[in-house]
Formats: sequence, C-alpha cells, structure tokens
Amino acid sequence: MPLISPVRRLLAAGLFALFATVAQAAGLAADAIAPAEPDAVLAAQLLGAEGPVTVIREEGAVPGWRAEAGGSVLGHLGSTWEIAGSVGYSGRPLDVIVALAPDGRIAGAQLMAHAEPVLTLGISDADIARYVDGFAGVDLTAPRESLADARADMPDIISRATVSTAAIRDGILRTARALAIGRGLISETGGIDRVGYTALDWQGLVATGALAHATMTLSEARAVLQGGKNPPPEGEAPFLDLWAGLIDPPTVGRNLLGQQNFTRAIGALGAKDVALILISSGLHSPRGTAWRQSGSFDRIAVVQGGVRLQPTKDDYIFVKKLHIEGAPAVKEIGIYRLAAEGFDPKEPFRVEITATRPAESGRDDVTTVIGADYALPDAFQLAPPPEPEPLWRSAWQNKRPAIVIVLAMLAVLTLILFLQESFVRRPMLWRRVRLGFLATTLVVLGWGLNGQLSVVQVVAFLHSLLTGFRWETFLVDPVIFILWSFTALGLLFWGRGVYCGWLCPFGALQELLNNAAARLGVKQVAVPQALHERLWVIKYTLFLAILALSFYSMHDALVLAEAEPFKTAISLRFLRAWPFLAFVALLLVAGLFVERFYCRYLCPLGAGIAIPAKLKIFDWLKRRPQCGRECRLCETKCTVGAIDPLGRINPNECVLCLRCQVIYHDATTCTILKRRSRAPGATGDSQ
Repeated sequence: MPLISPVRRLLAAGLFALFATVAQAAGLAADAIAPAEPDAVLAAQLLGAEGPVTVIREEGAVPGWRAEAGGSVLGHLGSTWEIAGSVGYSGRPLDVIVALAPDGRIAGAQLMAHAEPVLTLGISDADIARYVDGFAGVDLTAPRESLADARADMPDIISRATVSTAAIRDGILRTARALAIGRGLISETGGIDRVGYTALDWQGLVATGALAHATMTLSEARAVLQGGKNPPPEGEAPFLDLWAGLIDPPTVGRNLLGQQNFTRAIGALGAKDVALILISSGLHSPRGTAWRQSGSFDRIAVVQGGVRLQPTKDDYIFVKKLHIEGAPAVKEIGIYRLAAEGFDPKEPFRVEITATRPAESGRDDVTTVIGADYALPDAFQLAPPPEPEPLWRSAWQNKRPAIVIVLAMLAVLTLILFLQESFVRRPMLWRRVRLGFLATTLVVLGWGLNGQLSVVQVVAFLHSLLTGFRWETFLVDPVIFILWSFTALGLLFWGRGVYCGWLCPFGALQELLNNAAARLGVKQVAVPQALHERLWVIKYTLFLAILALSFYSMHDALVLAEAEPFKTAISLRFLRAWPFLAFVALLLVAGLFVERFYCRYLCPLGAGIAIPAKLKIFDWLKRRPQCGRECRLCETKCTVGAIDPLGRINPNECVLCLRCQVIYHDATTCTILKRRSRAPGATGDSQ
C-alpha cells in the first residue's frame, strides 16, 4: 500500500492556511453586528401591552431593556446576540429579541437578524415567525421536562432546518434565563421551598437542622460580664438559651406556629422578604425593652458577610406560644422580617444577641455576644432553575432508528472498502451490491433521512473554526454529523470517493438513471480528455466563489450555493418552484448521456471535499505498468473520467466506484490478462 506523496498534503495544508489568512485579513469583525434594539412598538407587541410604553436601557452584567407603562414595569427585553452571543449554523450572529414577563415567563420573541442557509431559501418567514412565537408562555421555573418537551403550538424543529432552529431555541432560552436571573425574577441558586409540608414534632424539626441553637449559662455570662454592674448570679441555669431559624418553609413555620399564625406571619411579608423566628428562655431577653422607645432591636443583629441587619419594630411580630408537639418551655418568641439588598437567606448567616452591663468604674460598658450560626437546610431549598437541555441530546434520542440505519450502512460500506480485493473479483456481486447500495442511499438515506451533505455545511464549518467552534451546533442533526464524521475519516483512507461515490443521494440518483439509460440503449457521449479536464475548473471555481463570497455576504453566498440541486431533488423531494425543477431536470438529462455529469463538472461540494482528499494516506487502487500504455479500457469505463490517458487515477476526481478494480481482476475483460492467458505457459495469474 504505497503512501501518497507528502507534497500533496503540503499543498492542501497550504491552501487552507491561505484561506484562513485571507478570511482574517478580510476582517471577520464585520460579523460582529450591533445588537438589535427594541422600540416602544415592538416592546408593546411582545409584552401584549396597550397604550404608550417606555423602553429604558439597562446596563450591567446582563444588559437589556426595561419596559414600563404608567410607572409600572411591564417586563424586560434582551438580545440573544448581546447576552448569549448566539450564532447560527452559518457561524454568523443570530439575534432574537426576547421579552420576559415579571412572573418569569417568556412573553414573546422576535427574530431580528440571521444569515442561516435554510432560512434564507426554502423556508418562509411565516414558518420562522411561527416557530419563534411559540416560545411565548415558556415558564423558566418549570421542571426541565417542560422546557424540552414538544409543545402543541411549537414544533421542536422546523423540517429541513434542524440545526438553525436549534440555534434559535438555544439562544432564546439561554438569554431568557440569564435575563430572568439578572433582573431577580428567578433565583440563580434556586429558592426557598414555600409549598412542601411535613408534620413534625419538636425533636423531628430540630433533627432537620431547621433551627440553630446557642446557649450560655449564668456562670459563663458572669465570667464574661465581669466588671459590670448587676452581674448574673452563679449557676448552670441558662443566661440565654436561643433557638433561631427561618420559618418560610411550611414544614418549619406551620409546625411551630400552627396554620393560622403561620399564614398571618408569612402573609405580612413582601415578595423578597423572609421571616426569622427567635425562641428563647433564660435570664436575658433578646428583644429587651428599649425598642419600644427607640423603634429598633439593638440587642439583635443578623450578620452575613459584610451585611448586618438590625430589625425594627415594624419588622416584629409577637408570638404568644409554640404550637408544635414536644416544644420546650420558653420565655420569649418573636418573628422578625429580614429584607435588605445583599442578604441571601439561602446562604449561611449568624444571629447575634448582645448582652450589656454598665461598667462599675465608669468605663465603657461591658458587653458579650451570644451567636447562633444558621444555614437553611437543603431539604427546604428548591433546586436551581434548570439550564435548558441541549437540543442535540433529545435529537439523538429521538432519531435512534435513523442513527442505527446510517451506522448499518456505514458498516456495510466499510466492509466493502476494506474487503474490496475479494469483492471486486466477483463482477456480478459487485454490480448488484453497488446498485443496491446506491438505491438505498437515494431512497433511505436521501429521501427518507434527509442525509444529503452540502457545500453550505462546508462553508459553515470553516466559518465556525474562524469565529468560534461549538460542537452543539453540529450535533443537532445526528444523521448529518455521522455522515460528515465518516466522510472526514474516509478522506484519510480512501479520499473523496467514500462520500461522493457511495453516500451522496444525488450522485446515486444520477448513476442509477444513467445505468437505466445505458440499458435502454441511450448512447453515451465521450467527452474529449482535453475538454474534460478543463471543465473541472468550473466546480473548483464555483466552490472558491461560494467560500470567498461568504466572507462578504453570507446571503449572497447562499444564493450562489443554489448551484447545488440537492435541496430541490433530495431535501424537498422535487416539491419546489418550476425554475429549480427545470435546473435539476437539465442536469439529470445531461447525466443520461454523460455519466455523473454534475459530479464531474459542476459540484462545488465535490470540489470542496477533493481539496483535503490530497491528505489521503493510502492508495489501495491497483494499477499495472501497462495501464495507459498498452490498454486504456479502464479510462473509457471510469464512472467520472478520473483516469488519464497514462493510466493514472486522479484522487481529486475518483469516486471509488471500484469499476476499474473489477476490470483489473477480470480475466475476461482486462486486455493485459487476456493477453497473458493466451501466452505460452500462462498460469492464469491475474497480478
């Protein structure tokens, strides 16, 4: 198995490096569009508002806009390009304005900018608008399943636009979640469970960690308050026995207070307030008496990092007794509202009770602090709002039958190519298997599974390498991803023919029609070699033109990519406007007289794959020294005219049909073998 010359590999690598340099020099920053800005009309439309709406820009970690009417907030808006940096399959910015209602639901969305191939041609604006509109009403706090499951008014994807619509979905959901967290509509780390309830007695509640405990005996207090007037007496009785905790979870508050008192206490809280209960016994009172005149509970402090809260009388609710079974005898019960910027009730904090005595000698007061460290138990916290499940995961799960079919086809093809030596020695088997495989490629892979690769995907891949590659973008369509992966691997072993000769549905359609035409006696046209080689220039020029134009205008590049008939003949199954149908018919008619006419001279995808095909490591197609000099049969029989008059196989053009290898081993067809068989002492050796 001779190795292909390293010079070819250097040429291919150099060509791609040249493209990368040209692209960067052309200024890919042109792709960085300015985020779309919603006006009052759009904001009112998305938020369902009537009357005048004011749109106010908001900067910060999550930039966006706030919509107001009559002094109240209607909702928030954000750009997917600005917040999530969303890009489409084309590698270009994809911008959707997302509107969020104050309750954390998506109020609406509108596509503002894109350069998606399947959206530009073949899919109507109404289809896209209907898909984007379908996100209205999505609840960002709902369990993950409700975000990933299909909705009656919104398809998971638009047929033939799998990757692009997945990119839109990803951008909308990521932007909406970031906007909701940034505006405080949902919590980034979850929230307090204010619904769940389990009946518990005192010991059971304490066992959950719902209450923090701190105690100081009289003797301990006397020691730390030494030097102050009226020190506590000696003894092991409590100076202060303190229990502290949040009562917002019903399992805590309802058990401690009873349903009626719990409802009264929690009902008085604001949207972001929490309620702290302090239960104490002992000589020292946490609330004291000075608060009645000062209005502030100077003995009580709640400390969390740099935040220090001190409740006021407006934050206080008196509780007469505990309703929980097994409660200890207590002296004082109070509920205190906690509400302040920077305080997070889900993070640990410390409750500090200060005890002070005037100094005997006129010095500063003698003070001590009894502290209870509290952390809200995990059992009383809600899980964080889920990240939207990547659509590619559900796509792979939903398309498991298609994946199995494609993998089975690739396994069969791999066996054919690895065992080609024995395969091509049986001309009838080769012919039947090849025609059967091509028919499967056309009907099952092409029309059934929409497994037609395109030059648009090559351009999108190159753009993604230069502007930010994301696996998720290409994993959304498993059939296309598997085909490209196999094609890329096959380029190293066999060259471009792995896909072009066996897995391309349109190529299969051409070859099957030509085979039928030949059987019906349609005379095949032999294109002169000089003209044949010069016509190759068309497809390479077309590929370079599409690629170069994409750096200037992706829209124009996609229009030029309509030189590919794949969308009309395979993806849309001939359900298209008559000019496209006429173009495909012209190509197929030409292919009746010149086998694989389109593949030979016009296919930009084939040209794009042929360039890296120069990196092919092995050459498993056999030739004899006499090929081209004493016999030119393979040249005339080649499916795409890839064999030159000297008998050399051009790897850029070969589609690996193996027809020349069948002739090579067929003693009844190969001129060299027939001559050897007639020679005196012939052994029948076919090598």
